[in-house]
Amino acid sequence: MSGIEIKHLTKTFEADGHVLTALDDVNLKIGSGEIYGIIGMSGAGKSTLVRSINFLERPTDGKVLIEGVDLASLSDRELRKKRSEIGMIFQSYNLLEQKSVIDNVCFPLEIAGVKKKEARQKARELLKRVNLEDKEKAYPSRLSGGQKQRVAIARALATNPKILLCDEATSALDPQTSQSILNLLKDINKDMGITIVIITHQMSVVTQICDKVAIVADGRIVEEGETTAIFDAPKTDAARELISGKEEMFLPLDELNTERIVRIVFTENSAFEPVIANLILKFDTPINILKADTRDVNGKAKGEMILGLPEDDDIRGNMISYLKERGLVVTEVNSHV
Repeated sequence: MSGIEIKHLTKTFEADGHVLTALDDVNLKIGSGEIYGIIGMSGAGKSTLVRSINFLERPTDGKVLIEGVDLASLSDRELRKKRSEIGMIFQSYNLLEQKSVIDNVCFPLEIAGVKKKEARQKARELLKRVNLEDKEKAYPSRLSGGQKQRVAIARALATNPKILLCDEATSALDPQTSQSILNLLKDINKDMGITIVIITHQMSVVTQICDKVAIVADGRIVEEGETTAIFDAPKTDAARELISGKEEMFLPLDELNTERIVRIVFTENSAFEPVIANLILKFDTPINILKADTRDVNGKAKGEMILGLPEDDDIRGNMISYLKERGLVVTEVNSHV
């Protein structure tokens, strides 16, 4: 297939006489031109996974295929050439502080043997694309975090990559700047057709930009699919925790006098009806609204709520049916044990 294919990928490390498994039998397909999210909590193995995609980390077992080519089959020279097709940006920017902005963007072109005049022309085109054409003579120390990341993106694009790997690229930025960087990545994907892989621990990043997502926990892919489908109805604890937050996963149910907690997602068809008010009126029974939020999921506003429903089995079941009949997606968050 075109794009990225990972087959039975395993990566282990030895430390103090013990073998640590960072990745355990990971299988993943990322189509050409997709924006794909890989999300997990700290220590889940997602950064090791992204570094395995370009063989900065060589797998202990399994295969990584880029455009159908098995990276393990390449010579060192062939691998270096293949890596030039895979750009990478990091949380820490990794700019050369002693070089100006334009020289930072030119750096990979110089390594590739591109003539200086041609390299600077290419760099200026890329700086214009990331809206930094007026900063070419500045040094990184004079730039904001968002500007540094734009320089890093321009540098990553210098070798005309087919794939762009983004490892926590917005986690060090404030929300507004993060949004501008995500918008830039969307534009790059749309205009240049580059496959973008986003590594993050922030579900808000995934819902805003990614077509598909894989949830990583303890070195394994525990859930994957369309971003909207997983947001609406996550099937695993790891996905539910990333979407709703750990505090909602383990609420003090005894204190709330609640048998069951459910998460509901408002679709476009259900957003205009006062569903919760009507639910309470219909069943003449109070419910606990434990959380309410609105998210941007692939450009569409989606509302979500965490509700504590009554202990009575019949009333609770009828309430869930009522919510589903009105077009809401209802999933269980946690049950009283």
